[in-house]
Amino acid sequence: MSLFKNIFGNKSNDNIEKKSNINWISLTSLEQLEEIKNQSKTESIFIFKHSTRCGISSMVIKRFEALFKEEHQYLKVYYLDLLNYRNISDEVGYTFQVMHQSPQLIVVKNGISVHNASHYDITLTDLTRFI
Repeated sequence: MSLFKNIFGNKSNDNIEKKSNINWISLTSLEQLEEIKNQSKTESIFIFKHSTRCGISSMVIKRFEALFKEEHQYLKVYYLDLLNYRNISDEVGYTFQVMHQSPQLIVVKNGISVHNASHYDITLTDLTRFI
């Protein structure tokens, strides 16, 4: 069974949460988008859209995690599994007026997207400017 999970993707993102230096917050419901907008009134909120079946997305998420230093430990980063939550991905694009890409990083401040990057451009993001 685990062979199929490795080939076809695991519906759980537990592996990412355990291996990461980032305190990932799973984005699994549409109601969380309202929470993100509210939280963004006092701090920058990150949404990382990831495809578990895409080689580029897997490489970029590892490089993104490597960007996190001690000063970034309190940044809120939501993880969105595109394969399992496509409807949420669609709503993220609509709510924050950002065209869908994968992988994609969206930074929300004061209820709007203030930065977005996709593919390898994600790894060029200066996280410190959002503290």
